[in-house]
Amino acid sequence: MPLLLLADPSRKLVEAYLQRGQCFIAQEKERIIGVYVLLPTRPETIELVNLAVDENYQGRGIGKQLVFHAIEEASRLGFKTIEVGTGNSGVDQLALYQKCGFRITGIDKDFFLRHYSEKIFENGIQVIDMVRLAQDL
Repeated sequence: MPLLLLADPSRKLVEAYLQRGQCFIAQEKERIIGVYVLLPTRPETIELVNLAVDENYQGRGIGKQLVFHAIEEASRLGFKTIEVGTGNSGVDQLALYQKCGFRITGIDKDFFLRHYSEKIFENGIQVIDMVRLAQDL
């Protein structure tokens, strides 16, 4: 749960994702160092949510490995499209997803204002809009 909350500070939303999706982890020995959830959203479409890597393990390519694993798993499960959303201020996340083949498909304006009671800041920027990306499988 602590890693999932790194990606999404709302315990309520994270618990809802876990009820409807499938959680995958990356481990080093006994320690969980990365996590993500695949969440079916529409027929033939699945969403990658709550991707997070332990802060002590960031910058080692683990996030990229998790994204590629999610893409492979979504394809194996028979989905035709994988989507992901990230905050407007997530420069590193936007770069990662695009390096992994995702393309920007839209912006959900005011998403974080509508769904979170407290302001969220990242890279010194308030997270307001969700940038949506997708990839055909």
